Amino acid sequence: MTTLDHKVDFAVLISVDKANPNGDPLNGNRPRQNFDGYGEISDVAIKRKLRNRLLDMGESIFVQSDDKKIDDYKSLKDRADGNEELVKFSKGKEKNKDKYAEVACETWIDVRSFGQVFAFKADSVSVGVRGPVSIHTATSIDPIDITSMQITKSVNSETSDKKGSDTMGMKHRVDFGLYLLKGSINTQLASKTGFSNEDALKIKEALITLFENDASSARPDGSMEVFKLIWWEHNSKLGQYSSAKVHRSVKVDRTTEVPKKVEDYKIHVDELDGLKVEVLDGK
Repeated sequence: MTTLDHKVDFAVLISVDKANPNGDPLNGNRPRQNFDGYGEISDVAIKRKLRNRLLDMGESIFVQSDDKKIDDYKSLKDRADGNEELVKFSKGKEKNKDKYAEVACETWIDVRSFGQVFAFKADSVSVGVRGPVSIHTATSIDPIDITSMQITKSVNSETSDKKGSDTMGMKHRVDFGLYLLKGSINTQLASKTGFSNEDALKIKEALITLFENDASSARPDGSMEVFKLIWWEHNSKLGQYSSAKVHRSVKVDRTTEVPKKVEDYKIHVDELDGLKVEVLDGK
C-alpha cells in the first residue's frame, strides 16, 4: 500500500430528526448544546462511530466498544498483550518504542488513523502515536430546540404481590437539526503511521455510511443520516490551501425562517482554483 501522498480535507452534513445525536452525561444526557444554543456532536462520538463502521467493513480495530467487539479480550491491555510482537517490543532487551508503535499501526487501522496512547499499569513501556485523521466537533447550522418527555415503567422489576411504583425518567431529543462536521488528513503524520491512500478511501466510505448499524432508543433507524459528504483532494502533500480556507468554502443557507427538514437549506461549495472536490450523497 502507498502511504498517503496528498492532503485531504472533508466536511459532512448530518441531519437529525427526532433523535439525541450525542447526550451530555453532565447534563442529564440532554443533547449537547453550546452556550449560544447550537447543537454539538463531540469528535470522540464521531470517532466511535467511524471505528464501528470500519469494524463492520472487516477492518482490525484496537478500541472496540463492549457492545460491538468481535474478540474475547476484556480490555485494551488484554488486546495489546494478545499481540506477540507488541509484547516482544514492550519489555526486556528488545524493548523499543518505535518498533512498538510501528507494529500497532500496522495491526489496527484506528491506531494509524486517529492515534493512540499505550500506557498500561505495570507495563514498562509507554507509547504515544499521533494519527493523521483530525476531526472537529460537529456543530449545528442553527440553534436547536430540545424536546424532553417524562417516561415511566409499567411492570414490576421483581416478583411481588404489590404493584411496583412507577419509575420516572426523562428522554430528550432534537426535533430537527443540520450539523456540519469538518476534518482533515495530514500527510506528514500519515508517513509516520503508515496511513495509506487505501486507508483514506476506507475513511471516506465509513463517513458516507456513518449511521448504518448505529440504531438505539435515542437514535432510531432513519433518525440520523449523512446528507452530504464533501471531499477535497489536494495535489500535493502540504496542499494548495489551508484546511480553514477549504472548510470555509462550504456555504449553508436557510430557505425558510424556521428550517424543519434538510430541504429547507441550500448547500453550495465555492470552487477553489486547482482543487479537486467531490460532493457525495449519503447512503
